[in-house]
Amino acid sequence: MDNDMKTIKYRILILIPLWLYTVACEDKLELSDPNNTGDAIALANDKNVKTTLNGAYDVLSAGPFYGGNTFRNSEIMAANSEIVFSGTFNDVSDIFRKEMIAANSDVTNLWINAYRAINVTNNVLSALDVVDDSDRDQVEGEALFVRAICHFELIKFFAQPYSAGNAATNPGVPIMLTEDRNSTAFVSRATVQQVYTQIVSDLSAAESKLSASLRTGKATKGAAAAFLSRVYLQMADYANARDAANRVITSANYTLRPTYAGCFNTGTTSEDIFDIPVSAVDGANNMVLFYAATTFGGRGDIEINASHLNLYEADDDRLALFYIDTGTGENRTGKWTNQFSNVKVIRLAEMYLTRAECNQRLSTTTGATPLQDVNTIRGRAGLTDLGSVDLADILLERKLELAHEGERLHDAKRLQESIVEGAIVFPYNSEKLVFPIPQHDMNVNPNLTQNPGYN
Repeated sequence: MDNDMKTIKYRILILIPLWLYTVACEDKLELSDPNNTGDAIALANDKNVKTTLNGAYDVLSAGPFYGGNTFRNSEIMAANSEIVFSGTFNDVSDIFRKEMIAANSDVTNLWINAYRAINVTNNVLSALDVVDDSDRDQVEGEALFVRAICHFELIKFFAQPYSAGNAATNPGVPIMLTEDRNSTAFVSRATVQQVYTQIVSDLSAAESKLSASLRTGKATKGAAAAFLSRVYLQMADYANARDAANRVITSANYTLRPTYAGCFNTGTTSEDIFDIPVSAVDGANNMVLFYAATTFGGRGDIEINASHLNLYEADDDRLALFYIDTGTGENRTGKWTNQFSNVKVIRLAEMYLTRAECNQRLSTTTGATPLQDVNTIRGRAGLTDLGSVDLADILLERKLELAHEGERLHDAKRLQESIVEGAIVFPYNSEKLVFPIPQHDMNVNPNLTQNPGYN
C-alpha cells in the first residue's frame, strides 16, 4: 500500500468517530444565537433585569431624546423671532419653520426612541419577581419613572396641549403598558386625558418607591416629584404642581449653585434634579452641537436675537452668559459650550419658579411666598430684590431663567401664548405646533389616526 492510500485510511478512521459523536449528540447540543437570546435569558435573574433597565437609560441619553434634540426642538418651534435656526439639516429646519412632513426623520426618531425605552421598561416590570427583595421597589420605581417621562415627551409633541379644547376627547398617543416586542396588536391613540392620567399614576407610584439618594442620570424620589410638578403644570393643576415642587425644595437634597454660570457646562451639580451624563464614550450633548460656536465644537446653528437679549436687565448674570461668536458675529448662549458636560433636564431653580407661580395663582404661601421664591432666583442672578410680584413678573422670571433649556414650547402652549414669526402668528393650539405621527407607523398600524394638517 502506498503512502497516499495509508493517509486516506487514517483520515477516514479519525473522521468516522467524530461524525458518529456529532450525530449522537445532535439532540443535546443546541447553540443559541447570542444576538437573539429572548426574554427567558434577558430577564432570567436579578442581574439581567437590572442590565435591561440600564438599556432604557441608554435610550434616554441618545441624541433624539434627552441627548438634546427634544430640548432643541422645543426652543426652535417656539422661537417667537427671539432665536433663528440657520443650520443645513433639512429636517431640523422644517421643524423650525413649522413645515414638517410625516416622514421627518427627527420627528420619527423621537417617536421610535420613546417607545423603545417604554418597551424596555415594560419588560423590566414583567420580571420583577426575579429581582432581589431588597431593591425591588427601586427597580420598579425606575422603570415606572422612565415609562412616564417617555409618554410625557410623546404627548407634549404629538398631541394638542392639555389646555386646548377637550382633553377627554382630543387624540393623544398610544399608551403602552405591556411587553410588546413580539406583539402583533395595533394600539390606537388614547385621549390626551388618558395619557396624562397614566403619566401621573406612574410618576406617583415611582415617587413612593424610589430612593431619595442622589444618583447621576438615574431616577430618584426627587426626580419623580420634579417631573410630576411639570406634568401637573401642563394640566393647570396648580395645587398638585405646587406641592410636588415644594416636596423637592424641602427635601434639602438639592441646593442652588452660588452662581448662574456654575449650573452649566459641568457634570452633576447640587442643583441638578435629573441630568444626562455625557462622556467621550457614552451619551450625547446635541445642545452643544447646535447651539455652540465652532470654537467650542458646535455648528453655530442657533443664533440669539437682540429681541431676546433685551428682555434681561442690564446687570443680570444670565445676560452676561451670552457671548458673541467671533467667527460669525452672532450672539450665542453660553449654557452649551462643553460637549462633554451633562445635559441638564431639571434644575432646582425651576421648582422655585413653579412653586411661586402656583402660589400666586392660588393665593397661597406653601413653602414660601411668591415674592420670596422669585427673589431667591433673582438674587442668585445678581439682581436686587423686588418689592412685589404679579403673575407676569413670575412668568418672565421663568422664561429668562430656563431660556434655551427646552421648556419654551411647552410653557407657551400651557399659557396659551401665540408664537409670532415675522408676519405669521401661530396660536398656541396651531396644527403646525404639533408633530405628525410618523409615516412608517401610519403605514403599518391601521388603528392610528394622523394629526390634522398632515394627511
